[in-house]
Amino acid sequence: METRQRRSFTDDYKRQAVDLVASSGRSIGSVAKELGLRDSVLRRWVELRGAGREPTAAARRPTTQATLPSADHAAEIARLQRENERLRMERDILKKSIAIFAGVPMRFRFIEDRRADYPVRLMCDVLEVSPAGYYAWRSRPPSRRTAANRELLDDIQQVHRDNHGRYGSPRIHEELKAQGHGASRGRIERLMRHHGIRAIMARPRRVRTTDSRHDLPIAPNLLDRNFIAAAPNRIWLADITYVETDQGWLYLATVMDLYSRKIVGWAMEDHLRTDLPLAALKMAIAVQRPGPGLIHHSDRGVQYASADYRKMIQSAGLRASMSRKGNCYDNAPMESFFHTLKTELVHHRHYATREEARRDIFAYIEGFYNRIRRHSAIGYISPIAMELKAA
Repeated sequence: METRQRRSFTDDYKRQAVDLVASSGRSIGSVAKELGLRDSVLRRWVELRGAGREPTAAARRPTTQATLPSADHAAEIARLQRENERLRMERDILKKSIAIFAGVPMRFRFIEDRRADYPVRLMCDVLEVSPAGYYAWRSRPPSRRTAANRELLDDIQQVHRDNHGRYGSPRIHEELKAQGHGASRGRIERLMRHHGIRAIMARPRRVRTTDSRHDLPIAPNLLDRNFIAAAPNRIWLADITYVETDQGWLYLATVMDLYSRKIVGWAMEDHLRTDLPLAALKMAIAVQRPGPGLIHHSDRGVQYASADYRKMIQSAGLRASMSRKGNCYDNAPMESFFHTLKTELVHHRHYATREEARRDIFAYIEGFYNRIRRHSAIGYISPIAMELKAA
């Protein structure tokens, strides 16, 4: 009988999980489900660490009494607000609508899709169709194809919402296929394009996190861009990235299992000292318990070439491997993960504090990326599902 390996959790993981409960206002059951934990386990961590749910400073801040304008001023302000709102809606309708350049039925479809967002008569005016024509079109029974497209669109929008807008057509197609839908990827792409549904995009920025200008020992490149592993815990990739907050940079060190693309170790600090990637490596070793001979691949950064880091690799029986100088493509899967993290999360947030960023990134890695997100490199399944396939 096959036995399931018991999960191990570092103190940092437990603290982040408890902080997520305390800061999000969600129930223990909801957070436990997101992280793949039993309710009782997370509840015990909360009780042991005494996590409470105090209201935020914003919630406690007293409101100020504003000076009320005169009746004439108030009426004029109200009129201007109504006019501005109408202009705003007209602008939004024109901005979102490519249907204005298409035939009348397409304009009617645009109005139908957005009737909950804007007044029908306003959309008819902007798109130069009559309200009577729209209501006549609406009263006709939809064709079988139209009805099927409406149902498919509802399912597409649900998957898009469930994944916080992070999925484009390839992953939505795979998710719907897993749910039993037979729609082709091309049909899904057309519906998404027509209705303006797309994956959230990133804004590029580059900050140096590692420095290879040193005289420390350099390990040979054992991978040579052969990014294929036969089983879990055969090849790990390691690297460091950065997240901007109002308090300054938060640095994230991660360790990825190349077979499953799972993030098996991570650590976050306000510095780039060796302690940062070393904490991520210690977590990976404690959780995964790899056998001897595992290849550990990184860039030539001073943190990875340091004596403490090399000592940890040697004591765990790992084999060190390093990229060629200044060549990010030698660690491409890890670069891809950092791009995904920033595209799907970081570049759509504004972090006032490092702790706020820590909570968000913890929830993304452990609650979404490892457990749910469909990865193109492993057949559009999640990293944990890939790991379980090898069990």
